[in-house]
Amino acid sequence: METIKNLEEHDIAEDLVGVKHHNFKATDPDNDDKPVVTFEKPDSETVMSPGRLAIQRFMSNKIAVVGLIVFVLILLMVIFVPIFSSTHINDFNLQNPNQPPSATHWFGTDLQGRDVFFRVFLGGRVSMQVGFIATIIAVALGTIIGSVSGFYGGKVDAIVMRFCDIFMSLPTLPIMLSLAAVMIWAPEQHKVFVTAGIIGIFGWTGLARLIRGQILSLREQEFMQATEALGLNDSSKIFRHLLPNVVSLIIVNATLGLAGAILAESALSFLGMGVVPPTPTWGNLMQLAMNTHNLRNFPWVWVPAGIMCFLTVVSINLVGEGLRDAFDPKAVK
Repeated sequence: METIKNLEEHDIAEDLVGVKHHNFKATDPDNDDKPVVTFEKPDSETVMSPGRLAIQRFMSNKIAVVGLIVFVLILLMVIFVPIFSSTHINDFNLQNPNQPPSATHWFGTDLQGRDVFFRVFLGGRVSMQVGFIATIIAVALGTIIGSVSGFYGGKVDAIVMRFCDIFMSLPTLPIMLSLAAVMIWAPEQHKVFVTAGIIGIFGWTGLARLIRGQILSLREQEFMQATEALGLNDSSKIFRHLLPNVVSLIIVNATLGLAGAILAESALSFLGMGVVPPTPTWGNLMQLAMNTHNLRNFPWVWVPAGIMCFLTVVSINLVGEGLRDAFDPKAVK
């Protein structure tokens, strides 16, 4: 019970005290001359977990929600359009080459008479498959390397970070092109995994440095002293107690990395070093624009792939930025 002299003056102190529910009493039972105020704890308080709070912040970000809706729609279309389509990847119709969009072929046909609508969404499936695999590889490498470096520190940290600095200083695109050219011998059915592996190997350094910095700070916290007292082994400390505290960082980085991986695949395939025809991807479909005749006269064979790639990457980036804001601990509660 807190005694105050002027209830009207201290009514504004509600925000400072942090109590929204209160009731006022006119007098103190022991002293009738002193007005007092008694604060009561509310019957029920809504306590939100960090995850629910992040979801609430994300859903309040309209731009991020629009990006999520667009990405989900594109993802569903690249999965189900090829499944329910009556067209096959090897269906050729040489009697109808380069036909403009029509009721039969919504995006027209290419030089071999193949349906561009089917190939755009099948190519999107392949491009996203490469992007997801590359992101998983990059996140796995970055998480393991960064957590080990940050946890052990000292010479281990110095060696790992110097290796990371060397890796980051390499010209990524020329090396990726060189590796893709050397591995051109890979079977066609394995080119997706080869391309994804090349992209993933060069995408872990940024995440590793971020996780390393977070774990260097977290390992000095009191809960890590408790793990020492319990005698837990190093792997348990890293994977059960440290990494759960950087999950938000991993999620945001993986989301933004997915967009970069899709763009990298498109660049490699556009230059003929990624997934090669007849397997379509957004990159090798846009490669048709390198032919000046196609560029000027048949825009429907390459423009749809470019638009789909653009929308996918933009929507993923919007989602990533929304997640970054949602997980930001400095955001206004």
